[in-house]
Amino acid sequence: VQDGDLKFPLESVKKLKELMDGNRHINPRMMVPMASYSPCHEKHLPEEFQPVCKREDAPMIFRRLSLAAEDDLCEICANAACAGCF
Repeated sequence: VQDGDLKFPLESVKKLKELMDGNRHINPRMMVPMASYSPCHEKHLPEEFQPVCKREDAPMIFRRLSLAAEDDLCEICANAACAGCF
């Protein structure tokens, strides 16, 4: 999956999405807005995302990557961010 000049393995992006989805709380008052949430402090964050954590735009990059992994759109090459379709 590609976001600008950054490329990540699809399996890692799926793990990122799981982390981000798991961070949502049931109580809406306790939810962290997705635009400002960054999984950089998650202990299970795949290592290839560590350089992203050093960037100011990390929350937006993580959000876009998470959206790209939704509904396995990459699996059917329907998302422009996906590369290397079979």
